[in-house]
This record gives sequence, C-alpha cells and structure tokens, in this order.
Amino acid sequence: MHEPLPSSPPNWYEQVKRNHIVRALETIQDLFIISLCVGLFAFMAIQLREMFVELLPPLDFPGVTSDILFLLILVELFRLLIIYLQEQRVSIGVAVEVSIVSVLREVIVRGVLETSWIQILAACAFLIVMAALLIVRVYLPPTFDGIDPEKRFSIRYKQPTQHQVNDSNNNPLTPYPKTTVVADKRGH
Repeated sequence: MHEPLPSSPPNWYEQVKRNHIVRALETIQDLFIISLCVGLFAFMAIQLREMFVELLPPLDFPGVTSDILFLLILVELFRLLIIYLQEQRVSIGVAVEVSIVSVLREVIVRGVLETSWIQILAACAFLIVMAALLIVRVYLPPTFDGIDPEKRFSIRYKQPTQHQVNDSNNNPLTPYPKTTVVADKRGH
C-alpha cells in the first residue's frame, strides 16, 4: 500500500503573520467605514439645514417631501454602516428597507400620474420581491450574535416551547429534559 507522507509541523510563524495581516486589514476596513459614517453624518446635517430652508415661504411641498424621504434613506444607510461596524456583516433587513424607501421616494417625487405604467408595474414587482425578502429573512434562524432585528422570532429557535417542555419531562430521550419555560416580555 501507500505510505503516508510525513507531515511537516505547522509553521507557527506563518499563522501569527497571517493573523496580524488579517487584523490589520480589518482595522483599515473599519477606518474606511468610520470615515463613511462621519461623512454621511455631515451630509445628513447639510441636508437637514437645506430642508429647513425650504420650509420657509413659498413652500415647495414636493421638494420638502423629497428631502424628508431622502433624509430617511440616509438615516437607514447610516444604520447599515453602524451594524456593519458592530457585527462585520451587512444587514439584509436594513438594505431591503433602504431599497423600498428609495423606490417609494422616486414614485412620490415624480408623481404616480406622470410616471408611465411600465415603470409603475416594474416598481410594484420590485416592491413585491423586497417584501418577500423581508418576510423570508424573519423565518431564517439567526446566524450572528448581537444585533438581531428578528429577536422575537429568534427566541422561538433558542427556547423550547411549553409543549416541548411537557413532552421532554415525560420522555427522557428528548433534548430538553426537566426544563421549565421562561416567558418573554409579552408573557408568551
């Protein structure tokens, strides 16, 4: 038969060097995200000032509405960056919410009557897909600790229900033997 190849001992220096490189790159990436947060915050302050100037007479209602919705988009993008800094991931829910508000802003600013029916149909299809993504992500089990926008559903995956506890107390082969249910804030 074949003789196994002699395994070389792991090179600890290469592992340490690789870990330092990865940490340095992550730090640089975090600095980029922090600079984006600072720039976005400054841009939001400028937009807020311009919006208050537009509130002075004569009032341009479509312009003010557009500015308010644009500020909401910027706030959601800021929240997306903050979640990325905290968890090192992009939140699907926040990204979908930004997309939905962006599409609705364009439809509201242009006006439904001035927009062609093909564009309205495309916007409706896009919004249906985004709504489906929001619904699907709620039922996916959480993969990260920390910020969990679907906290109420993730508790369902982490804690056994009353039915499971009753079954486990009667059956010694269940994964939750002799456990009790702790109610959440809503009493469920």
